[in-house]
Amino acid sequence: MEISQQAGWCKKPASPMNTRVALEAVRNTAWTIVLLTSAAVMGASGISRVSANLGHSTVMTCPNRTNISMVTWKINPKTGHQCTLAYLIDKDWTEKNSCSDRINWRSRPDWDQALEIQQVGKADEGNYTCEVVNADGNFHRLYHLTVLVAPRMALYCDDHGNSVCEAETVKPAAEISWVPESNSTPRADSHGNGTVTVVSRFAARSTNAKNPTCIVSHATLNETKSINCSSRTLAQLPGGSAP
Repeated sequence: MEISQQAGWCKKPASPMNTRVALEAVRNTAWTIVLLTSAAVMGASGISRVSANLGHSTVMTCPNRTNISMVTWKINPKTGHQCTLAYLIDKDWTEKNSCSDRINWRSRPDWDQALEIQQVGKADEGNYTCEVVNADGNFHRLYHLTVLVAPRMALYCDDHGNSVCEAETVKPAAEISWVPESNSTPRADSHGNGTVTVVSRFAARSTNAKNPTCIVSHATLNETKSINCSSRTLAQLPGGSAP
């Protein structure tokens, strides 16, 4: 009698080699997803570009998160060394490393993690990062600070009745010339905030020059002013005000 075999199939057990290959493929796929997700988050957050006027104060804030356990500010200026501010919430412990006295917490870091810079200088330009940590992970906010310097020009009479012209700008120094021409040589003084002041005293080549005009030339400032120190009255051309 012929015995018929029941139709069906039997699954062959996977070999250890095939299992390892499959797991490796899953692992690579998972890492790819994580990397793409991280790149998307960083691209979405980006860097906030902020500006502050020279000599004024500015404030930068941290990500808005609850139940924070630690907050850290990392400051990388264009020139100079990195400085950090850190605060551990549960231990009520703060640390300040290599930061100027002008750079500090705006208030108490246990309830306000914002950073404040007082009397902003050109050396403060650079990148600022706030990192806050809680049970959900680490969160960052990045800033790039640019310091704006408002150029200044002044024309006045000194105690000897001489016309004096001053121009304060960011480096490089401004150029000062006179009409009519002057025999004097301008003096330039550099300051720690990245600005330079040029001072020129008018020295007439003839006795007829009683109403000299100062001309200031710079990438951020182009002004012309005239003054008559013989009568102690000021006359200004459009574009500025004499002190």
